[in-house]
Amino acid sequence: MSDGMAGVSQMVSDLNKSINSAIERVKAEREAQAAAAANVQEFRKDVRKSSSDSRAFATDIGILAKNTTRLNVIGSLNANDNVDFYKFRVTSKGEATMGQIGDKGVHVQLMSKHGTVIADSDQKAGKTYDNFKSLMQGELTLDRGDYSVRISRDKGESAKETKNYAIQFSMGSYTQDYDTVAKAPRKGDSPFALSAGQQAMLDGLNQAAASMKSIPTGQTGTQKLLGSFNLFI
Repeated sequence: MSDGMAGVSQMVSDLNKSINSAIERVKAEREAQAAAAANVQEFRKDVRKSSSDSRAFATDIGILAKNTTRLNVIGSLNANDNVDFYKFRVTSKGEATMGQIGDKGVHVQLMSKHGTVIADSDQKAGKTYDNFKSLMQGELTLDRGDYSVRISRDKGESAKETKNYAIQFSMGSYTQDYDTVAKAPRKGDSPFALSAGQQAMLDGLNQAAASMKSIPTGQTGTQKLLGSFNLFI
């Protein structure tokens, strides 16, 4: 065999080795992901959105903890429903990823605790649109703190047309998956009224204080859903 042919054969051999190595890496990654998925705890809560369009009455979707939690919210803008607000807390600085599916014409904005728009799905939003693209690619760094998400219709979309959407936030891997199903408020609901759950919690606190007994320890369903207290530390 000539030197030229020998060189070609070696190149082919090396290429095959590289391809096989790449295939094995992908296979190993998929097996690792499957194993991790099998150990994920899943939680769900169904809530009624506030009848107010104010960010102050945002629906809480939980705590985003790096390599621990993933937050999902499923909702819809019904006829003449102008805006939905959601809030969550980030426990440590890191690169966050947002996923979005649903009907076309849904406008998404990520806002800081003080209402400053950080990322905006509007292509004409300049820097905040660049941040939105980075967020969708898992390349936008979020500091520890509180955030809110504003969901509305794109300009030109009819207010009478229902818009369904699903939004997801993660920061690295996760072992706890939290789903929030946000339903429309009942007719006549007031954003200032206590929910049944809130009233029950208040009653429990009052009873505990009256009897001078400590509140029972252990993790309630609400605590599990919102994330362990340790995630705040």
